[in-house]
Amino acid sequence: MSVTQQLINNQSYKLKATLLTGIAVAGMFFADKCRAEYGINFPPPAADVAQEIYDIHMLTMQITTVLLLIVFGFVFYSLYYHRKSRGFEADQDFHNSWFGNWSWVVVPVMVLGVDLTIAGKADAVLKKVWDVPKAENILDVKVTGHQWWWEFDYLDHDIKVESRYVPEKESGDLYLREVDNRLVLPTGQKIRFLHTSADVLHAFWVPELAVKKDAIPGYVTETWAELNREGVFRGQCAELCGTWHSRMPIVVESVSPQQFAAWVDDQKAIKVAAAAEASADKTWSLDELMAKGKTLYDTKCAACHQVTGMGLPPAFPGLKGSAMVTGPIEAHLEIVIKGKEGTAMQPWGSLNDLEIAAIVTYERNAWDNNTGDVVQPSDVKQAR
Repeated sequence: MSVTQQLINNQSYKLKATLLTGIAVAGMFFADKCRAEYGINFPPPAADVAQEIYDIHMLTMQITTVLLLIVFGFVFYSLYYHRKSRGFEADQDFHNSWFGNWSWVVVPVMVLGVDLTIAGKADAVLKKVWDVPKAENILDVKVTGHQWWWEFDYLDHDIKVESRYVPEKESGDLYLREVDNRLVLPTGQKIRFLHTSADVLHAFWVPELAVKKDAIPGYVTETWAELNREGVFRGQCAELCGTWHSRMPIVVESVSPQQFAAWVDDQKAIKVAAAAEASADKTWSLDELMAKGKTLYDTKCAACHQVTGMGLPPAFPGLKGSAMVTGPIEAHLEIVIKGKEGTAMQPWGSLNDLEIAAIVTYERNAWDNNTGDVVQPSDVKQAR
């Protein structure tokens, strides 16, 4: 090989080494930026049942650690003292010794004893998890999964809360972990969760509450919790429910009973004010309805039909230039109010007349639809 060729090869080697080093450094940098969490254990429980589950987990880990140390202790001891360089030879008569005969009985019995200890405790806790206690002052919360948001009904207080993820520019480091409306719950009171779904399978999961339950369309299942400390606890949908599955976080805010009572009063006052505004004998302008409608649409409709109105065909049709949106107002109102059977379009019974009027007006005039139609709350009331 010539000297010139050697220099070329050396330069090529240095270039490759430099590129690999650069890639490795960049990988370390981005790995640091993209890491999710360095936690190595369950989060601290916020309910008594969750604490019992945590205790079983820790007991299992302690037993496993002890067994690991014993087994590896024997392995390392044997590797070091029984190595060939010290003159040891493999025992060819192990099965005829006392230990060789009885170890096949003693070891499985010991393992079975450990398993039964853990299983016994786990069975008792599992019964507590699934057997909802009968209490006079239990708080019933109906949890309904939607594509892709959560609906919480406080059945004892006639309050409905819709909870959706917060976009990255507003949530920052808590992107896909923060919501616009949290599930507010009191401490020191038993809470019964009634799970169901409006469309596909979802799963309500908050680790600190020991709650993980599938939400099944057409069925109602139960779980319960009793929070023992205040704080903010984050969960998520634990069932693959579609393209925006990752955008279904759950945020539980645990507060004192006094704070919860004040929150209930505030929610009722907001509900009364919204109902009064919707029923007021007022003629709303196009600009007013468009402004209110855009906010409502981006919050409640954009997940399926997209902010651009292009939709996600064929499951979620586009609204830009749609015959339904630019056609008769009566047909447009009917599908919003009553939904469409056999599709993901559910009835929007939770919206008042003003909200539906604003959304329909916005859809009929956004994205170059420009129908010029203005739908008033009185039109929605008549359509109901």
